[in-house]
Amino acid sequence: MTVAALGFMPDRGSDTPIFEQICTAIRSRIRSGALAPNERLPATRALATDLGVARATVVTAYEQLVAEGYLRSRRGSGYTVCTMGEVELPPGGETLPAQDLTERPPLLLEAGQPDMRLFPYRAWAKCVSRLCRTRPADMLTGCGRFGHPELRQAIASHVRDWRGLPARPEQVLVTSGATEALDICLHALATKGGAVAVENPGFPPIRRFAEAQGLRVRDLSLDAQGAEVPVVGDGSDVVVLTPSHQYPLGGAMSAGRRQSFLAWAAEARGWIVEDDYDSEFRYAGHPIPAMAGVDALGRTVYIGSFSKIFSNSLRMGYIVAPDSLVEALGAAMRAKGARASAMPQAALAEFMHQGEFYRHLRRVRRIYAERHRTLIDRLRSGFSEFGQVEDHQAGMQVVLHLRSDLNDLRLAERARALGLGVDALSSYCRGSSASSASSGSAGLNGLVLGACLNDLDEQKEALERLRRAISSTEKSPPQARILQT
Repeated sequence: MTVAALGFMPDRGSDTPIFEQICTAIRSRIRSGALAPNERLPATRALATDLGVARATVVTAYEQLVAEGYLRSRRGSGYTVCTMGEVELPPGGETLPAQDLTERPPLLLEAGQPDMRLFPYRAWAKCVSRLCRTRPADMLTGCGRFGHPELRQAIASHVRDWRGLPARPEQVLVTSGATEALDICLHALATKGGAVAVENPGFPPIRRFAEAQGLRVRDLSLDAQGAEVPVVGDGSDVVVLTPSHQYPLGGAMSAGRRQSFLAWAAEARGWIVEDDYDSEFRYAGHPIPAMAGVDALGRTVYIGSFSKIFSNSLRMGYIVAPDSLVEALGAAMRAKGARASAMPQAALAEFMHQGEFYRHLRRVRRIYAERHRTLIDRLRSGFSEFGQVEDHQAGMQVVLHLRSDLNDLRLAERARALGLGVDALSSYCRGSSASSASSGSAGLNGLVLGACLNDLDEQKEALERLRRAISSTEKSPPQARILQT
């Protein structure tokens, strides 16, 4: 295959790094069907020569796509395209118009999205280049059963310093993301046909993921202290919690409620999975210690991810397990064929070792804190007639709790038509909570807005569009208002 077959030549005048341009071009060709499943890509050295770039640049791009699931690599066989079931092909196999081949950029105010313009591309590229020159074998090998030793050491130091979780490298298992980490935990900890308790409202993929594994799902309602504690003997094997920053409502679980969950785990012989996806983004005081850090009985498994700090495209997560569960979780990894790509592991370990990761983290925390605070202020001053907002001084999202006569599902739909990525709060609820949320009777009627993706000017423009969306709903005829609800 030639560069012409890939339909790509790098734009050296672009602000987008060349490795990312390569990723976008190949990703688009795979999604359009132009690159067939199992088709082999050009060798890294050959493509680098054709493009006139360093081989490390091509290696970085290929391994990024391996981490995202578009490519797979085998020693001696190069890089090939994953099967069709693992990518998003257009219906009917038709080729999309050229302008649609690029990835959809995040919408304004889209929750859970980091601002990739802040990503330290040059520092990352230097780490990758240095590894390619000095330790090229580490880019493809040396990860061991549970991950690259140096990355496991770096993660153990990170959770100890930032989350108050005393962990050793031997307790760390590297995964290809938080979703895979959850998959591994449920596979290892939940009994066949057992029940998993999840927060309601909560992150919908967690619930769908458990149901896909044939597990029953029990909903845990929320109050001012956090999620309610399951009743001992109700059949729940595992609870999945976000105690440091609940998603989507925000807020932290009280110390007393945490102790109640730990007591439940001890009495019920159950397990707690602590999903700590964006806990580094606390804008007042020190980060709240992880729940796993105060669990003296070893019933809590901690899940973390680099996607919110670093990049949503870097599929890299980790598990910090009690000593008693390391082998069981490792066996689940092997049973499911779970294995994070080697290249990002070695590069990320180097990035953390050089201190670049923490420089980046401190910088984005400062910038996100300003954006978060400004969004709160603007909502309070300009949207008080529509609802209210609570400031939890943490996280990547803010919830505008709407007054009861405004329907959040309809508003979210109108906002998306105006280029906004806001979500309806009621869409995170299930059962009776969802019914009451849609009518606004339980305070679960609102809009979830991303606070970190956009700079202050973009945020201002986004809020002007949001006001138009809400105002158009208010001005709709009475009969239309009835139909909307």
